[in-house]
Order: sequence, then C-alpha cells, then structure tokens
Amino acid sequence: LGRLMFELPEEMGLIAVAGRQTQGKGRGGNVWLSPVGCALSTLHITIPLHSNLGQRIPFIQHLVSLAVVEAVRSIPGYEDIDLRVKWPNDIYYSDLMKLGGVLVNSTLIETTFHILIGFGFNVNNSNPTICINDLIRRLNREEGTELQPLSADCLIARTVTVLERLIDVFQEKGPNGVLPRYYKYWVHSGKQVRLGSEDGPTAWIVGIDDYGYLQVHEEGKGVESVHPDGNSFDMLRNLIVPK
Repeated sequence: LGRLMFELPEEMGLIAVAGRQTQGKGRGGNVWLSPVGCALSTLHITIPLHSNLGQRIPFIQHLVSLAVVEAVRSIPGYEDIDLRVKWPNDIYYSDLMKLGGVLVNSTLIETTFHILIGFGFNVNNSNPTICINDLIRRLNREEGTELQPLSADCLIARTVTVLERLIDVFQEKGPNGVLPRYYKYWVHSGKQVRLGSEDGPTAWIVGIDDYGYLQVHEEGKGVESVHPDGNSFDMLRNLIVPK
C-alpha cells in the first residue's frame, strides 16, 4: 500500500484486508502474529494539512480506536458490550485485557497527509485471552439476551464507516466534537499514575489536550502533556514511563 497510495486517483479509496498476519507491525518495532478470526486491515486516507485534523495528526489514532469501539457499541442491542479505548492506541475489554490495537503512519506530500492506518482486533478467538464474541456470549448469559455473534468483515466495514463520520465531525468542530464520545469509552478517567518510575511523583490523568497528547495533573505543578511517541502507558504497573 505504501507504493500504491501515491499512484491512485485522489478520489479512490484503498484498503487491504488480511485473513491472518505473520509479520504485523506494532509500536516500537513489535511484531504481531494474528490468526484467522481477527479483524485485520490497513486503510489509506488523505487529510489536508491546512485542516482541523491536518493540524492535529496524532488525533487520528484516537479516532480509529474510537471507531473500532463504536463499530460494536453503536449496533442496537450491543451498547453494553464492554469494549473501551486505552490511550494512545489500544482496544480493551474493560480495563482488563487488550483486544486490539491501532498503528498510524503518515507521509506529508506538499499540502496533503497520506496516512496508512493499520488496525487489528480479536473477533472470534477465545485464546489466549478473550474476544468480542466471547463478550457477546457473556452478555447473553448474564442478561438473557440473544445477540448474534459478529464477523470480522462486518466489523471492518463498520469501523471504516464510523471513522469516516468521525473525521467529518472533527474537521467541522475540532477536538471538542469527538472528545465527549472518546471519554465515554476510555479506561483512564480519574486514574492515578506515577511519573518516570515506580518511585516517581504521583499524578492524576485529566484527559487529552488539543493535539491528542495525554494530560496529567501533578500536585503543585499543574497540568502537563505526555507525548505518546516518547512514553507508553503501562496499565500493569500503573505508570507513565519514558521509552
């Protein structure tokens, strides 16, 4: 796609869908193996540099994460499936288990960003952790509902459609047009972290700033932004740590 995206007419969309992947790329050079039963896709989009989103490109990974969650939770009857977003680029079951992730690569050519969005999430594999259809079956048992399992193809299509609408809203209204929806599904509200190390100062997560970076409040120092390219949020140790 990295070569094709520069050769196609501007109005033509481009997406690759894989049944399985053996050399998927993650953040920090991680390699991902994904079996059949996952929703795996790379999408090409263009964003004008001189636009709301073009001036805040880091927000794209948040919009994609939100689109994945809303692809499920916007289906009538599926609103209580506990899929959530974890800053900066993960899809979670509650705040317990990772179900998927997003990776964004952008190239600026003149005044247009060419962006490749890779996203993958577990739809139908119960091992080694949990999948979306497990969550549906669990809700059916607990609530007596009869929700049908979802397919990877359906959820890829829904994710792309929801993302398209989110981008339109962001271009029209900026961050405030989408952040209320993002906060509705994220796992970090009111969470306490330590900065730098396990013995570092305590801070509280506040939200996301106008450029998509995490905001934390350290007592006596006010609100500071933490950049995802230089930090990772470690849910297991409850830290924001420099990489």
